[in-house]
Amino acid sequence: MPFCLMLLAEGYGKSEQLEEGIKQLDEATKVAAITTEHWTEAEIDRVRGSLLLSMGAQVAAEESFCQALAIARRQGAKFWELRATTSLARLWRDQGKSSEAHDLLAPVYGWFTEGFDTPDLKEAQSLLEQLKA
Repeated sequence: MPFCLMLLAEGYGKSEQLEEGIKQLDEATKVAAITTEHWTEAEIDRVRGSLLLSMGAQVAAEESFCQALAIARRQGAKFWELRATTSLARLWRDQGKSSEAHDLLAPVYGWFTEGFDTPDLKEAQSLLEQLKA
């Protein structure tokens, strides 16, 4: 259920109904706590950060990305860590912190030995190339 609510929140974000997306993420967090379905927590926080960023709340978005990253690391969830790191690195790039963004993303990207044709790894690679320039 939390994963489905998170997907619904992403859909609201794409249709620019950002506040409704945040409400769905709040519900997803509540359901995850009740059901102890924790595997989606990092991604829920990452999506929250994306929605907050779209609302212009950069500080809150950064906090959500950092929370997502901490959860993914604690859980050993490399895929969710990649997604959270990519989102945070993109924000830092936009804030003029390209060096910090590169230093954050490069080691996470380096863990992967296959799947380089997947959208997430392609996006991370593209961002790394931008950060080198």
